[in-house]
Parts: sequence; C-alpha cells; structure tokens
Amino acid sequence: MAKKDSNKRRIFMRYGMITAGFVAMALGIVWYMFRTTVVEAAAWNERAEKQLSRIDTIAPERGSILASNGNILACNVRVCDIKIDMRHNKIKAMPKSKLKEKLDSLADTLDMRYPRFDPLKADAKTRAEKSWRVRLYEELEKDPDRRTRSLTIARNRPLEEYDSARKFVLIRDFKGAGFRCPLYKEEHSRRIYPYGKMANRSIGRVHEVVTEKTRHKGEIHGYSGLEKDLDSLLYGKPGYAKQVPLTKGYGNWVTTPPTPGYDLLTTIDIDLQDIVEESLQDICSETNCEWGTAILMEVETGEIVALSSIERMDDGSYGEALNRAVLPYEPGSVIKPISMMIAFEDGLVSSVNQTVDCSPFQRTKDPHAPTVKNMKQVIEMSSNTGIARVIFKGYAADPAKYYDRLASIGFFDRINSGIAGEQVPQVRRLEAQNSKGLPITMTSRHLDLARQAYGYNTMVPPLYTLAFYNAIANRGRLVRPHLVRALRSEKGDSIIPISYIRDQICSPQTAEKVKQCIHEVVWGEHGTARLVRDDRVKIVGKTGTVFPVEKGQYNPAKRRLAFAGFFPYEEPKYSCMVLVQGAAGLSANRTSGQVMKQIALKMHARGMLAETPRLRKAVSSDRPTIAATTSKDTERIASTLGHPVRKMAPSKEFPASKVPDVTGFDIRSAIRLLESRGLNVEVQGAGRVTRQSIQPGAQAIRGQKILLTLSI
Repeated sequence: MAKKDSNKRRIFMRYGMITAGFVAMALGIVWYMFRTTVVEAAAWNERAEKQLSRIDTIAPERGSILASNGNILACNVRVCDIKIDMRHNKIKAMPKSKLKEKLDSLADTLDMRYPRFDPLKADAKTRAEKSWRVRLYEELEKDPDRRTRSLTIARNRPLEEYDSARKFVLIRDFKGAGFRCPLYKEEHSRRIYPYGKMANRSIGRVHEVVTEKTRHKGEIHGYSGLEKDLDSLLYGKPGYAKQVPLTKGYGNWVTTPPTPGYDLLTTIDIDLQDIVEESLQDICSETNCEWGTAILMEVETGEIVALSSIERMDDGSYGEALNRAVLPYEPGSVIKPISMMIAFEDGLVSSVNQTVDCSPFQRTKDPHAPTVKNMKQVIEMSSNTGIARVIFKGYAADPAKYYDRLASIGFFDRINSGIAGEQVPQVRRLEAQNSKGLPITMTSRHLDLARQAYGYNTMVPPLYTLAFYNAIANRGRLVRPHLVRALRSEKGDSIIPISYIRDQICSPQTAEKVKQCIHEVVWGEHGTARLVRDDRVKIVGKTGTVFPVEKGQYNPAKRRLAFAGFFPYEEPKYSCMVLVQGAAGLSANRTSGQVMKQIALKMHARGMLAETPRLRKAVSSDRPTIAATTSKDTERIASTLGHPVRKMAPSKEFPASKVPDVTGFDIRSAIRLLESRGLNVEVQGAGRVTRQSIQPGAQAIRGQKILLTLSI
C-alpha cells in the first residue's frame, strides 16, 4: 500500500511540475504581451508605422533607340545570372563518391558551355588551372556548411538558357523548382546594342547612378550620346509601392505604376551609316590620318542620316572615338562660302562675275594667278585676300558688325541636335576695347576681321559649318540638324516636326550664286578639289586646311583637312562634312574630299540617289524578273514561276581592263560590275539587260558612258 501511495505522489509531482511549467510559460506570455502592448507600445507603434510608411521606388523600363527604319539600335532585355547553391540540402545529402562522379561530368559540360578561360588564347596550363573541375572540387572539399550559396555559372544570359541548364548532369537529378532546386537564376535588365560599335558615340551608352534617394539601388542613366541628351525621355517615370501587412509578414502594394520611357525613332539610316563609317575608315587608313569625323545629312529635312568619328588606336587600327562633329575647330577655308553668302546678300558684290583685287592684303597674299579674280575664282582658288577684300567693303569701318551679322543668321544659336557635347561657334566680336577697357587699334581689328573672313581666329564645330552649307543647298533655309524623328509610347507616335534655326538666311538668288562659286572648286579648271570630280555623281564643296594648335601654337608638322559640300549639284539631296587630321604633306583634296566622294559613289551604286536618271527610267513591273545566273537551277525556277527560261550568265570572263558582257543580268548586278571597270552607266527600260551599247571585250575607258537597254 505504501508503494502505491509513493507512485501516486510521484505522478502528482510530475503533473505538478508540468502544470507549473505551463503556468510559468503562460505568465511569461502574459508579461511579454503586457510589455509589448503597454510598456513598449510607443516603440512598437513607431516601428510598425515606419515599416508601413516605407515607400519603395519601382524603376521604369528604359525606352529603346531605333534606326529610321525601326531597327533596334539600343534596347533593354531581360537576362539572368545562373548560379548554384553548393550548400543546398539536396547536395549535402548526396554521398560524396556519387557527387564527385556527377561533378566530373558537370564540369566537362560547363567547360564547353561556359568556359572560365578564353578558348582561343588559353594554353594547357591555364585550361587546367581555370577548369570547372578545379573550381567545383574547391567547394566540395570545404565543410558542407561553409560552401558558397552563390557559385555563378554564367552571367547576363538569356532566360531560356536557365531552362537548358536545368538539364545538365547532376542538376537534372534535382526535381522541383525555386528553393527545392540548387540551381537558381537572378533576373535583371541589361542594355544591349545590336549593332555593336556602329555610331556608338551618337547613340551613347548608359551606366548605373547611385543617388541619396536610391541609396544602394542604382538607377540606369545615360552618360554619352542620345542616351545622355535625351535621358529624361528614355528613362520614363518611376513607380511607387508601399508596405502592407499580409497574413505572413509584409508585402508591396503598388500605388503608382511606373511609366516606361519613350522609344526614340532616330534619323540614323543603318545602310548609310555603314557606308560613311567604311568610307571614312578606308581613307584614314590609306593616308594614315590620326582621326576623322564625317556627317551626312538630308538637305530638305535636316535629318542626320549618318555620323561617324574614328581615331587611330595604339595598334594602328581605327575605332569609334571622341565625337568631334560637335567640337569647335578652326575651320579654315570652308568658311569662305559663308562669308561670300553674306557679301552677296548685303550687296557688297552683285554678280559671280564681278571682280576683286587679290593682291597682298592684311599680311597675306594670294599665290594664284590672276591678280584680279571674279567671285567664282575667289572660291575656286581659295583666295584669302580676295574674300577678305570683299568683306572689308562692308565691315572695315566697324569690324564688330561682322560678328553681329553672323549672329543675325543664327550662326551662334544652339542647334540642339541631340548629339551629346554639342558646342556653339566661338568668334570674337572685334570691339574697340578689350575686356579690361583698354583700346584696340583699328589695325589689329582689321587684321582679325580679314582672318575671320577666311576661317582663322574662329572656332566652329563641323556640324555648324555643315548646317550653313545645307542652307545654301536648301535655297537659303537654315533647317535644324537633328537626330530624333519621333517619340513612341503606348499612346502612339509623337512626330517631331522639321524646324528652322532661321527660315531664310539669304534669298534663293543669293544661295544660287554661292552654289555656282562652290561648283568651281570641284569642276573648275583650277579648283582645289578636282580629284573629287566624278561624272556619276556631281559633287560640289569647299576644301579647308589649317595647322592644328598644340601647346598654344600652330604645329606645322600636322594638318587638319576639311571638305564640306552637297550632292547631286542640280537638285541637292544630301549635304556632307568631313574633317580629318593627318601629316603635313596631305591635302583635303586627297583625304576628306575623297571620303565624301566615296560616300556619294557608294550611294549611287546602291541606287540611293533617287534623282539619278537610271532610277527614274527603271520602273518596276508586277511580274517578277529572272535575271541571268550561273546556277543550274535557272530552268526549274523559271518553270515554277511560269516564266520562259532565261539564258545562263555568260561563262566567259573578261579582264578588268575590258568591258564585260552583262546581257541577261539584273540591273543592280550589271551596274555594279560595269562601274567596277570605271564605266558610267545609263539605263533605258525595265527588267533585265537585253542590250549594251559597248560590245563585250572592248577596252574599258574610265569615265566612258555605256547605255543598257532593259526589257521584261
């Protein structure tokens, strides 16, 4: 009986201890509840209010930059970093022997798909040291709880590659997704440029900006080119989300959704951009120039269809560099047509045949005969004394008024082209006193006025020079050069209208007189750019040569060579400015002028100059044309399309000095082949070539015209 009572006491004692424990826990809970809700209520309320009042910023989707035909020049894509959690429970649970076996196979796959070394440059030792097997075994030898949770396999990969990686050896053994699989991805946006370095200085680039507002989270903004100048439009408007209590923890509630940035439809033509870059690089490489820049613009609209700036690198190759198209340089003689335009418009001279004394004047002389020249000859032979004497007729009494006259035609107005780093021309106003109030002699002011008239003592960006040449080609209308045609959003396109810096800077009659003067530079007997002449496209323009200023003085060992003009002459469609810097022995005739010539001829060969007779005559037909070919499938193709069988392309090959047989060819192939022999092609009809005016095998004379007759 005593034993039974003893067991009963022990049972009651245990229950008592358990009950006491529960009571203690209950009292603890009550105490903590009391302390939280009463004693520390203010602190917890403040913390909750702070958590619930927190507003997170949602970054907007950055807009794309598009070429004139809609091709993407810059856009955002969703990419991911693929990573492995080597501390994952499923990896830790695997037997080490089996894990090693699987890791060997995985390492082979990773070495092939995502090598940690350059496969083309790495030697055997580097391959062994940088192999994935070495890296994976490093993690395997660690304590399981000290392995990395984020071993990066690949960065910035398309999202679909993650699904592909799920099928790799070892990884495919782990079923499930999310936290249940050791392989995971971290998604983010990445700015890509499908055309690589093409026009990259004009398009620009972006970088991450960390501000006080964003703190650790960076915003993506542009730092060069269009990405920078139009960043506010491309970036969009950020959205906002606040914290709200959920069943478990907190979540974000979007109060203001982000507004995506505008897509920018630019004026850049990919084909023309390729032509400009190729032509500029070819001539710079051929003449070993230090750097070069070229701008191609539509005369009527002011659309900059191509823009390139290159520089010679340390290895001798050329790459995109500083955008010098908008930086000021001493222009040299390319400024003379603008001075001549002012002279005609102000009535200082009235006719292109009016003469001026070109004898030594204002410490300079004209080395070209005759001493007395008409206005066309002044521009043709680039006479410094001639243009200076003409300007002196109107501005010698008060040289400061020449600056005012330039200002009146918008010479100093900001263009706002959309190109980052754009600067305005720098021309000193020739006042009677300097900034300190000291007098400046008229002799000194006259010398400066003469130099300003022919392009010295001034600094003008190439884009500004081109804008005024474009105005001359555009009958006196100074259209604003620009890189953006329209803004696109979810609501539709917002077309940016053509605008004018000045609706008219001179009369159409004055513009025509200046055109005639510029014409002589290329086509005149003594023109300074006769090598630019080509009957296929009538190019006109003006050369300009200066010594670059280095360390405060002119460097006679180098030359900066400019050519500005437009084409075709009769009905100008494109204006162009090229500026290069090279050795002292070079000329604009052989460098910058040749760049513009190559651009025009390549456009002509590709049928891009719609005003040429051959394209006006070659009308298309609804019925497809089968041209001659060397393929054995010609008969089968013709039969399928319901055409009579066309003849095979001539198998006989002619040397480069002979006229080839192009009968049966399509028009583009025929033009390309004939122009490669130096022949000028004219076209009649439409379809394929059925007759050529010069017999095949005849001597090919450069510049000789050949008429092709087409029929369907």
